[in-house]
Amino acid sequence: MKFRASQRIPCFTCNGRFNHLHAQRFHFTTFLRKVQATEARASLNRGGSSSNNSSQGNSLLLPGATVATIVMLGLLHARRLYDDQKIEDAREKGILEFRPDVKATFMRLLPLRSISRFWGTLTSVEIPMWLRPSVYKGWARAFHSNLEEVALPLEEYASLREFFVRKLKEGTRPIDLDPCCLVSPVDGTVLQFGELKEAGAMIEQVKGFSYSVSSLLGASSLLPMTVVDDNTNQDGGQEGSKDDANQKSWWRVSLASPKVRDPAPARPMKGLFYCVIYLRPGDYHRIHSPTDWSVLSRRHFSGRLFPVNERATRTIRNLYVENERVVLEGKWQEGFMAMAAVGATNIGSIELFIEPTLQTNRPWKKLLHPEPPEEQVYEPKGTGVLLKKGDELAAFNMGSTVVLVFQAPILQPSADKSMSSEFSFSIKKGDRVRMGEALGRWHDP
Repeated sequence: MKFRASQRIPCFTCNGRFNHLHAQRFHFTTFLRKVQATEARASLNRGGSSSNNSSQGNSLLLPGATVATIVMLGLLHARRLYDDQKIEDAREKGILEFRPDVKATFMRLLPLRSISRFWGTLTSVEIPMWLRPSVYKGWARAFHSNLEEVALPLEEYASLREFFVRKLKEGTRPIDLDPCCLVSPVDGTVLQFGELKEAGAMIEQVKGFSYSVSSLLGASSLLPMTVVDDNTNQDGGQEGSKDDANQKSWWRVSLASPKVRDPAPARPMKGLFYCVIYLRPGDYHRIHSPTDWSVLSRRHFSGRLFPVNERATRTIRNLYVENERVVLEGKWQEGFMAMAAVGATNIGSIELFIEPTLQTNRPWKKLLHPEPPEEQVYEPKGTGVLLKKGDELAAFNMGSTVVLVFQAPILQPSADKSMSSEFSFSIKKGDRVRMGEALGRWHDP
């Protein structure tokens, strides 16, 4: 006799065990949901203690991450203060040197001109009147602008662009009317100044790297230069051949100006000086005439728009030569006068009040071009546009750099064997100057 029922008993046993396990899982899941709901209510009500070790770990996780973030930010800030102090010490010792880095190379790949046009469009958007005071006060706190000098109430400036190029109250920038002085055309920081003496007329960007005035102003500049014999140097010694002397400059192509090879080396005439002034974002952004002079021509170089802050000057070669700029040239009582307004990132737009039709940072302008810069000769020819000391001349849409190149009196023996007065700068490197303050003086004999 066969018992088939015995074969089914294990099946019933398995089904019972499965049902039992399923019931246990259900009760455990229900228990976990109750515990989670209890923890959520406790965290919301901020009352009662946690019921298990998991909730205690979560409560300690947030303070730990916050402390770690604060410590990291503190270390980064301390590192930045340390680097700034090193730069300041190097500046005082005069050992701030040119050191190219990877960031400078990377910046050449960025569409800085398009970024600057986008920023210009963004800053031209009209701000609601009720929001304008808060926006401009926040900008002033961030960039140390003096709102007490603003000519109009803050509500009158419809956009950030209008606020950037704001006028000042009358009398806040008194002009030094001494006829024997040259005044600063802008508010800013003095980066470099001196006399051009060496062959090639080089301006020091930083220690270890310089750029030529001819590259800055253009090949057709009226810069007073004298051709010298390339076979003898200033001390009468022998120099290398013309091909050796020009080997590097012949193959160096500037992206902001055409490739030009001078037919012969030249040395600036005596009494040729320069001064480089940097404008911070919070500075007064209008450019004024540094003296009474006649502006004969304008030259527009369509180049790059690298930043022109201190780090950029130490890492980017030919910074002022490669960047977009507007150069004005003319004559004043002591001879040659030139002013270069150099653009930068987010400051591609340079307004020229004596030529309102001039447009800079145009999207259709090619970066690499063999043709010379756009040049405009002002009428009447030979006289140009007459400007008085302190007259408004141009404006930056944020901050950038102005380079002055000019002739000034030097010591010369007179008929009665007396000496005429010599121009001397009244500023130091790193000084903060305001528009209208004297950059240098001389005295009539």
